[in-house]
Amino acid sequence: MKTPIRRQSGFTLLELLVVLAIIALLAGIVGPQVMKHMGASKTKAARVQIEDLSASLDMYKLDEGRYPNQQQGLQALIQKPSDARQWNGPYLRKEKVPQDPWLQEYHYVYPGKHGAFDIFSYGADGREGGEGEDQDINSWE
Repeated sequence: MKTPIRRQSGFTLLELLVVLAIIALLAGIVGPQVMKHMGASKTKAARVQIEDLSASLDMYKLDEGRYPNQQQGLQALIQKPSDARQWNGPYLRKEKVPQDPWLQEYHYVYPGKHGAFDIFSYGADGREGGEGEDQDINSWE
């Protein structure tokens, strides 16, 4: 009696190498585009956070009649300052003031040079100025 011969099916080494080459080519083309959009989304997220912080500061002013001073800073939005009389906070949903998308603190200046107050982030590089992902994001533009 003859035993049937089993043929193993699968991919050859050459087929696997061709597939890997195609994947590497696609990653080389698509990867930089994805990273460019990721940087732009961080900038947009910082703009949204600054708008939210500005709205929270306006609510603080409605209750207190003034914005937090420079020393109280944005922390006054989540913890009642000692001199606050009509504080009705916390004005932020989180238990701490959010950091910008690059994990740096937002800068708060009161009184502001460009408005009642200034809130800004220096972007990815953490320094004033810059372009692209390194550009400054602020509350007055």
